[in-house]
Amino acid sequence: MENPCEVLGSKGLIRRHEFVRIIIQCLYSLGYSSSASCLESESGVSYKSNEVKLLESLILNGNWDESIGYLNSIKDVLGETRESALFLVFRQCVMEYLNCGEDALALGVLRKQVSSLDVDKCKVHSLAKCLLSLKDGELSAIGGGDVVVHDLRTRLLVDLEKLFPPPVSVPEGRLEHLVESTVMAWVDSCMYHSSSSPISLYEDHHCRRDQIPTATTQILTGHKNEVWFVQFSNNGEYLASSSNDCTAIVWKVLEDGKLTLKHTLCGHQHAVSFVAWSPDDTKLLTCGNTEVLKLWDVETGTCKHTFGNQGFVVSSCAWFPNSKQFACGSSDPEKGVCMWDCDGNVIKSWRGMRMPKVVDLAVTPDGEYLISIFMDKEIRILHLGTNAERVISEEHPITSLSVSGDSKFFIVNLNSQEIHMWDVAGKWDKPSRFMGHKQHKYVIRSCFGGLNNTFIASGSENSKVYIWNCRNSRPIEVLSGHSMTVNCVSWNPKIPQMLASASDDYTIRIWGPSLQKTEGQLE
Repeated sequence: MENPCEVLGSKGLIRRHEFVRIIIQCLYSLGYSSSASCLESESGVSYKSNEVKLLESLILNGNWDESIGYLNSIKDVLGETRESALFLVFRQCVMEYLNCGEDALALGVLRKQVSSLDVDKCKVHSLAKCLLSLKDGELSAIGGGDVVVHDLRTRLLVDLEKLFPPPVSVPEGRLEHLVESTVMAWVDSCMYHSSSSPISLYEDHHCRRDQIPTATTQILTGHKNEVWFVQFSNNGEYLASSSNDCTAIVWKVLEDGKLTLKHTLCGHQHAVSFVAWSPDDTKLLTCGNTEVLKLWDVETGTCKHTFGNQGFVVSSCAWFPNSKQFACGSSDPEKGVCMWDCDGNVIKSWRGMRMPKVVDLAVTPDGEYLISIFMDKEIRILHLGTNAERVISEEHPITSLSVSGDSKFFIVNLNSQEIHMWDVAGKWDKPSRFMGHKQHKYVIRSCFGGLNNTFIASGSENSKVYIWNCRNSRPIEVLSGHSMTVNCVSWNPKIPQMLASASDDYTIRIWGPSLQKTEGQLE
């Protein structure tokens, strides 16, 4: 017999007896019954405890009174699950009595014993209904003979075993749980993890820097003035940029990872401060600085509609999931927030004396929430289905907003040189904070990125790009290359190792894994 106090491992933290028992359980669950039985025999360790073995003998032999008596005798072991265990045994007992024509015995168990249990009354009512109708599917199955009865009693034992606490019973799938917990701990501690590939158990997991973009792979110089905004399309096949040169550009992402100019969108009279892709990536909105809003066809590069007129002040816009409607926020308090369709019809508006200046807004990708930033420290989260509104007040002015692709989180840039991450559902009392970048005077935009939105990237007034892991408040990478303020960054949603940054130095930089050494320049 194995010594239950013997330990394994260099730290002496693993009890050999428990370790072997869990392995035996895993072998049984994988279908390797012969191997499991052999290991039990060779090690002297039994997967099933003495308590479970005794109960198994009683149940399989149909000794219901003894089974009930035994469960009551170990009530201190079972604790709160004792009543649920008793109900399962009574249920099997009642069904077998009914099947044998012992209706009076079945009714007696139901009235005197089952009804007194502190269990879900719906279960009790269901059993009573079964008794009255005699049409329960499992009852007809019992009539199949001794083999079926044995199978149903075996199933009962499996259910009972789940109610037994350790070490009387080993929790189901214990080894898988332990291994998964270890793998998740590896991932959580890996600051560069951004791969969907299965993680090998043969060695401890650790990602290299090449899992995220850290090196310039291309410089785009299509704009003739400061570049204020960049955003990848939802399918990752295009990049849109806007500039102080009064244009927006649509870039095509090629198969080799390089970008080439597809369309230059001309028509604005002032700087283009913002762009927004429709969810289906067929349309693009461009916001002129203190002027009109334009809707473009991505495939042809033609303007399909112009919204507003001169003096129409739009600060930001965001699409709804149907790609047919969008919201736009105005820095003019009298205009507030409006919902438009692609033909220029105002569907809904939120405006009035109480409506302050809108700094930025976003619609969560699932279409459930409209999040607005109001001048200059207030975040309003509106549930579009119920009109329930939640307000978050920040201590410092907010300059921009970005929502995660899974609609669960959003980040705001503050001029206090911090980025705050909040949960959309409102479960957090305080935000996660990210710092290290420089932001005092200008609008700096950040974004989520990488596998499962694991990372946050942001521009900075010191000409650098900063990258954080969402679990760490300090940056894991600081990327150099631009010569002036980096206004905006965008992470490719389909290529986790591609990042774009827009700068006052008139350029857009494309960043990729550090293994890629070459730089290309596109005029």
